[in-house]
Amino acid sequence: MHLHILGICGTFMGGIAAIASAYGHRVTGCDVHVYPPMSTQLEALGIALTDGFGQEQLQGVARHADVFVIGNVVTRGNPLMEAILDAGLPNVSGPQWLHENVLRERWVVAVAGTHGKTTTSAMVTWILECAGLNPGFLIGGVPLDFDASARRGDGRLFVIEADEYDTAFFDKRSKFVHYHPRTAILNNLEYDHADIFSDLAAIETQFHHLVRTVPRSGRLIVNAEEASLARVLARGSWCEVDYFASADAALRDGVVPTWQVGADGDVRLHGASQGRLAWPPDAPQLGRHSRMNALAALAAAHHVGVPLAVGLSALSRFHGVRRRLELRGREGGVAVYDDFAHHPTAIQATIEGLRKAVGEARILAVLEPRSNTMRQGTMKEALPESLAGADKSFCFAANLGWDAAAVLSPLGARAAVHDNLDALVDAIARESRAGDSVLVMSNGGFGGIHEKLLARLASRHR
Repeated sequence: MHLHILGICGTFMGGIAAIASAYGHRVTGCDVHVYPPMSTQLEALGIALTDGFGQEQLQGVARHADVFVIGNVVTRGNPLMEAILDAGLPNVSGPQWLHENVLRERWVVAVAGTHGKTTTSAMVTWILECAGLNPGFLIGGVPLDFDASARRGDGRLFVIEADEYDTAFFDKRSKFVHYHPRTAILNNLEYDHADIFSDLAAIETQFHHLVRTVPRSGRLIVNAEEASLARVLARGSWCEVDYFASADAALRDGVVPTWQVGADGDVRLHGASQGRLAWPPDAPQLGRHSRMNALAALAAAHHVGVPLAVGLSALSRFHGVRRRLELRGREGGVAVYDDFAHHPTAIQATIEGLRKAVGEARILAVLEPRSNTMRQGTMKEALPESLAGADKSFCFAANLGWDAAAVLSPLGARAAVHDNLDALVDAIARESRAGDSVLVMSNGGFGGIHEKLLARLASRHR
């Protein structure tokens, strides 16, 4: 089969391309801004890439395509999409193609939630790998213990990051309703994606639809601390439910968690200690949210038959995911970290995790509000509190539809706003001193700020 993938350079669609290629299909694709690292990864697999969405591809590289796989970056008005529709050519969304050709015959472990999907998916995958189960996977980031974000895998199990974003321009359901998992983690649920969801209730409905797809022989692994997830399950569930929680959590009456984790990493199953979480010293998973992610991963792996001792041993060798508190370098005694956090809750959790590691040393938080939700200012009022744990915060305010300086004014002199990237880098470099940690948070490339800042710090140090 020849697949031509529209929007191939996104992590999800690029993962589909890699998996389809591993199944022996011929794969080509197109996207705007075809550039490394995804372009080089795909080209290394022999996948021909075209820059742009010109309709001439139908007479060229895609002339004999059997099916066009459509990413959700594609909209009506896209020249190639319009030509495909006019010609009546077969087309399908990425999630639907994945289900029909890969997931249908696999035991799917799906990881859903507003936060922690990528890290938790990577944890589950690594545990299964260490158990010798050779899982397939498709993760929205690059796990540091693997060399790619997706692979076919030869085992029965397939781990997928279950995104609640919509499927395609012609299918406005969340992607995850296509996956039909037998084991599903519901990690947390908050309001996000203001560009497609009107309110939290709309997202809860999509999670309810996901719950409806899990067979009665399956299992839900559910965060017991989330009132939103309680509302989802109150609408119906048809399989076993394991609740997980932190040992210090105040839970609703009647909720008895199957799994708990203490602040010291003690993992408990039905109240009995099973062992302690221990992270690699060179890649610690910092903070309460990391323990919760790990607990969910252990519970999911346990459901598919992996002994807890194997899971705990695997996590003691888990090195995390790129762009999750990833140390990008040190110059002049200043550590520069990169993190994907862009939702206020994730921003606060990331700062708290780093604080646990650095103690009283200064943290300089650098935020690019880049997601559609953040650019619209939907949750801007929560930013001062989410940044409060940092000693100084810098906000990059280019292309925002709201006044960042006014929003961050409760932080007083502890916050600075810039709309020029070079000026921002200079300001951070001037403020930094030996012993500081600079925490850069964005869900995009942020104009290469990490390299620019490290270069500026090195120049100053010299």
